[in-house]
Amino acid sequence: MAQEVGFALIGCGKISNKHVKVLSEVPGARLVAIYDSDPERTAALAQKVPGVLAARELEEALNAPGVDAVTVATPSGSHAAVGIAAAKAGKHVVVEKPMALTLDEADAMIDACDAAGVKLFVVKQNRYNRPVVAARRALADGRLGRIFMGGARVLWHRDQAYYDVAPWRGTWAQDGGVCANQASHHIDLLLWFMGDPVSVIATSATVMHEIETEDTATVLLRFRHGAAGTIQATTCTQPRDLEGSLAIFGTRGTIEIGGFAANQLRTWMLADQDPEEEKKVWETWGANPDVFAYNHAEFYKDVLATISSNQRALIDGLEGRRSLEVIQAIYESIETGREVVLRFEPRTRRLGTHGHREAP
Repeated sequence: MAQEVGFALIGCGKISNKHVKVLSEVPGARLVAIYDSDPERTAALAQKVPGVLAARELEEALNAPGVDAVTVATPSGSHAAVGIAAAKAGKHVVVEKPMALTLDEADAMIDACDAAGVKLFVVKQNRYNRPVVAARRALADGRLGRIFMGGARVLWHRDQAYYDVAPWRGTWAQDGGVCANQASHHIDLLLWFMGDPVSVIATSATVMHEIETEDTATVLLRFRHGAAGTIQATTCTQPRDLEGSLAIFGTRGTIEIGGFAANQLRTWMLADQDPEEEKKVWETWGANPDVFAYNHAEFYKDVLATISSNQRALIDGLEGRRSLEVIQAIYESIETGREVVLRFEPRTRRLGTHGHREAP
């Protein structure tokens, strides 16, 4: 039997309830300590977990007996600092999305974990949604053919009170706007299916909220081999949430996943499928179970298995950095009004071209 892993949870905001539930229920995990910079929030959350340490300082939580890993659920702007402190304390690091707000911070966290010999996990729980898992299997088996187009839509509702209750939300220093926060998971899914884009062009607006950042954005991505992707994201959908969806179009099939958070199969059309297979897909993989924090539980099961086997995580620091780089490019394009190229494309070279020189 795998050794139990003890966790310290840092940050007692809204998302912390999911982490508390999962760490209290998933076999092999144990919640040992809780800390928030607000002592009242620390105490309130600790009351829900018998025997957990309500730490008074970050260092107390990091160094509490039995803590092997640290879950960072603080405001996004402090993810890197807390994650680096945890790595230096010799703890594995689980960090909520986005892993950081700048690439320099993300690189510093990756380096700190590498130097300490600990693992870094980025919470992208929607990869574990049942329809997403089924779609990835179809992609890996080549059943979608060549992917030529994809799109992500995050059409959610957030009222002004959502931002006012936590003043760090909607700020450049601690959060970012709808692209960095709400759409982060869906950007990750789009890249997971389509690969790395070569360029991004984006536009944004602040339509309905009194915040520093954008609450609405539209993005066009160009991928290698000519594929195109789009992102529509807003927190202004009225009067309630509409969807958080992913659509992938290939030369041999089309898959669309909808629901609030890419958790319900909407379209499954493959050129080589038969009626019995299609029926089984809808029955087995069509939607997540109606269980609170289901995909967070699946994420933590993978974390525990990875720590036990010492294998590479499905969503490690490098994977988390991929979507952050695209988010940074989106904001760069918004600021400059220009297309942003993400990777160098050689125009004149000899290496790998049998010695001939390409024209500029």
